[in-house]
Amino acid sequence: MATAAGVFTNSVFGLIVSYSYIALWDQRPHLGGYTQAQALTYVWVGQALLMTMALMGGGFEDELMERIRSGDIAVDLYRPADLQAWWLSADLGRSAFHLLGRGVLPMVCGALVFDLALPSDAVTWLLFLVAVALGAVVSFAVRFLVALSAFWLLDGSGVTQVAWLAGLFFSGMLLPLTVFPGWLGVVARALPWAAMLQVPADVLLGRDSGPSAAGALAFQAGWAVVLLGAGRLLQTVAARRVVVQGG
Repeated sequence: MATAAGVFTNSVFGLIVSYSYIALWDQRPHLGGYTQAQALTYVWVGQALLMTMALMGGGFEDELMERIRSGDIAVDLYRPADLQAWWLSADLGRSAFHLLGRGVLPMVCGALVFDLALPSDAVTWLLFLVAVALGAVVSFAVRFLVALSAFWLLDGSGVTQVAWLAGLFFSGMLLPLTVFPGWLGVVARALPWAAMLQVPADVLLGRDSGPSAAGALAFQAGWAVVLLGAGRLLQTVAARRVVVQGG
């Protein structure tokens, strides 16, 4: 029932945002380098990836922070399964479910109502799925760092809210990052949140193809490695802290 309600909500918001984009692109054709059909496709890709990338929360971080606050995390750290890999595998499963459960139907709804610029070749769709997978890993890595902040802050709700707002703004969920002017656009496109929506959308729209697509995927992979490495480092520091306090 929750998934069905989510599909309905994503579809309704997709319609609302689409008509807002139509009004905007009527006044500013080719804004951000997009045609109106591409802009509308961008809207529906965003609705499909909203929960896939957990841009508004709803992932694992609340549960992990609660385990840190309660002290149950000590048990997790002593288990033979790696903490980061454990939560990554669970979150990728959640992402895959939402991509299928809350991504496909809203996209179909958008394609029935509007003339979307969807690709016809299988290679572009395959590259898009790779970009989505890499974006999901980056999304997890950011939220894993947010959750680990509870080791030092105990209440990580403030960090969660900041990350949530930054994710919505810098992922391109509100407007494509190519619309952002000057230095703001340059910075926004260089941040890890761009890997969660802007990059997959541009790959699907064919704006990143060939060597450009390889560069876009490398950008995502680079951020994934850096953020997972940072999470691994913080996890190690936190584990030592738990051991010392436990001793």
